[in-house]
Amino acid sequence: MRKQILFVLLAVCWAASPLAGQIGDLSKRLGVEKKEPLSESKIGAGLKEALQIGTGNAVKLTGRTDGYFKNEAIKILMPEKMRTLEKGLRAVGYGKQVDDFVLSMNRAAERAAPAAKSIFWDAIKQMTFEDARKILSGGDTAATEYFQRTTSEKLAAAFRPIVEKATSEVGVTQKYKELVGRYQSIPFAKKETLDVDQYVVSKALTGLFYMVGEEEKKIRKQPAARATQLLKDVFGLRK
Repeated sequence: MRKQILFVLLAVCWAASPLAGQIGDLSKRLGVEKKEPLSESKIGAGLKEALQIGTGNAVKLTGRTDGYFKNEAIKILMPEKMRTLEKGLRAVGYGKQVDDFVLSMNRAAERAAPAAKSIFWDAIKQMTFEDARKILSGGDTAATEYFQRTTSEKLAAAFRPIVEKATSEVGVTQKYKELVGRYQSIPFAKKETLDVDQYVVSKALTGLFYMVGEEEKKIRKQPAARATQLLKDVFGLRK
């Protein structure tokens, strides 16, 4: 009887001791405590929320003044097939006109980018749980690659009229025609043709997907980028 009483007293003292509390705190910090498994619906909701945040941030970063032009990773440059034209024009004093053309293409892309948000979000709503599971367990840009596979054509078709309107308003086509006209007046210059609108659409989407990928990496790798508890639960689970 005395031994039993002694054992109970020791147990009570241990539970109340600072050391017991410290061990409990350490267990929490190390993630030792038992966690309830997340439901399929919660995992799916967490991924979709992450994609909404990631695509929203990417659109916000690109769809503003200098969003493309001052971001060296996605800045739209003179088309490669027209680099000879660019060199020729700069050589005869038309460098400013070339710079204006490059700027106008980036401005058109910046005007078009905000329209991508609703298209991305529609694609997110249609995502199945199996899609979500593969993306969650995939590489750092698995979601971005999913968007590229499944929505590129739709995004390009939606972007085209917006870019056409934007290029007209910011004078891209006019600047391009002026540049080509000046270039062709140079002796022995080769004729070059370019669908400016298609080029801007293609580069605008490439840049946008790049930024979506960067935002996806942040959410996967940086706990601080997980703005809600749901994201912390779902992406913390991946560890």
